[in-house]
Amino acid sequence: MANKILVVDDEKLIVKGIKFSLEQDGMEVDAAYDGEEALKFARANKYDLILLDVMLPKFDGLQVCQMIREFSNVPIIMVTAKGEDMDKIMGLEYGADDYITKPFNILELKARIKAILRRSVRTVVHEDTKKNVISIRGLEIEVDSRRCSIDGKEINLTAKEFDLLQLLMETPGKVYSRDSLLNTIWGYGYPGDARAVDVHVRRLREKIEKKPSEPQYIHTKWGVGYYFQ
Repeated sequence: MANKILVVDDEKLIVKGIKFSLEQDGMEVDAAYDGEEALKFARANKYDLILLDVMLPKFDGLQVCQMIREFSNVPIIMVTAKGEDMDKIMGLEYGADDYITKPFNILELKARIKAILRRSVRTVVHEDTKKNVISIRGLEIEVDSRRCSIDGKEINLTAKEFDLLQLLMETPGKVYSRDSLLNTIWGYGYPGDARAVDVHVRRLREKIEKKPSEPQYIHTKWGVGYYFQ
């Protein structure tokens, strides 16, 4: 079954080029040219990934990303024309899974998309099938279905947040440096820095900890990194 992608950019020539290239790889592509249209598409369809430009009419890309996160965990790659680190971190902070800076090589973009799609594959688990579950003190993740819950209440996580939580829960007590987490979760080719890890840990704590400032699950080893208690 073909992966379904939503490409959002107000530059129609760019959209046309990306659409053509992705379709050559067998993907199904929808296009939106402003933030409002992007939201309508995201609500009306089930996408495997959204490529979302930051600079958009009506709603900008960060607003759109934040609003999509209210109802969907679909992987989102932000596209920015600016190179400042803060723009990139802001994109991640609003719930994006990755970012790429214009001008970009289409082959690099396709590699990023395919890498995220591979990590985001959802396995359909039959009701009678034993699920691959990790459960620690009320916090539970179903690895196959990529679902997370606390005391039975489902928690909405992005793809990167889930990957990070799964890694930490699989090795409780092991301290991971920020660089180690960055390389493991984002990959060695990721152009960002370790601040992306801090952003995602903070977002995770806000979702799974009763008091994020006094975490019970994800702890900081000062000067080193993070570990799951």
